[in-house]
Amino acid sequence: MEKYPIVAGNWKMHKTTTEGISFVQETVNMLLDIEKVTIIFGPPFTALFDLDVKSPFYLGAQNCHWESHGAFTGEISTDMLVDCGVDYVIVGHSERRHVFHETDDWINRKVHAVLNAGMTPILCIGEKLEDRESNETQSVLNSQLMQGLKGIDSLENIVLAYEPVWAIGTGKTASVAQVDETHNTIREELKKVYSEKESNTVPILYGGSVNPGNATELISVEGVDGFLIGGASLTSAPFTEIARKVEQHMKEKS
Repeated sequence: MEKYPIVAGNWKMHKTTTEGISFVQETVNMLLDIEKVTIIFGPPFTALFDLDVKSPFYLGAQNCHWESHGAFTGEISTDMLVDCGVDYVIVGHSERRHVFHETDDWINRKVHAVLNAGMTPILCIGEKLEDRESNETQSVLNSQLMQGLKGIDSLENIVLAYEPVWAIGTGKTASVAQVDETHNTIREELKKVYSEKESNTVPILYGGSVNPGNATELISVEGVDGFLIGGASLTSAPFTEIARKVEQHMKEKS
């Protein structure tokens, strides 16, 4: 089965249940003819209800707990997400790492829990500005990658997302050269543990101030398999425009 590029929208802490239903209906109606792109909506937990979407549209959650149940006030289990029709779970987003201080061990447990529940984790990795300025980008990404995937034998049901922290919500986007170099570096690191085929084909998304103006240039970078989008995913017009630019790129390739 052919893997299509992914356009995933991370709504973060935006949209009520009612607003989410309206947004999804509007967006799906605008993309009824989309064929070569996988579209993922990533609402907050409360807005996952009553979102009945079908391929190529899917639901993604922004987080989860690694335990199936228990005394974890405020947390959400993978079973709860499956019951809401969720197929993807964002794990290790920079805000979870740096605002909520999630460790690599926690993130790794979540990756395992998501896979065990039959869903697909979108494992986020990314360096801070001080990491890049001190030439620590590669070591930071390698550490996040290998610790996040610890104990994972296959990349078959894994999606990765490279999001430089300094580009998220800032309007700054990594240059094409930076994205190209980093995605290649990630794949080379994966080859130390996984097969060349899996390392070359695991989807690696780019995230960090993606918008309709830079989407075509970024999706044209070899090794970029789609986007994890924040701000531009909150309004139908830019989100659908990005999806169409990705599809146009696919059609031109074929």
